[in-house]
Amino acid sequence: MTDIKHLNQVELARRLGVSHRTLERWRWQGVGPVFLKIGGRVKYRLEDVEAFENTHVCRSTADEYRLDEPQEVTL
Repeated sequence: MTDIKHLNQVELARRLGVSHRTLERWRWQGVGPVFLKIGGRVKYRLEDVEAFENTHVCRSTADEYRLDEPQEVTL
């Protein structure tokens, strides 16, 4: 069995540099990283967080993205 790392809302907020309220709003809006809800608690799988981060890679400040429109990343 492989180790799967899960982040809670506070850990992910710290990692992304946003507030936990922003994560709550993203969940309500259906944007942001996908999440698990287990026993009333929200958890984020590390692989899903990394996939979300990869959709927001920019090559210049002119690059635009919206949370509700993930960008295709080609490296």
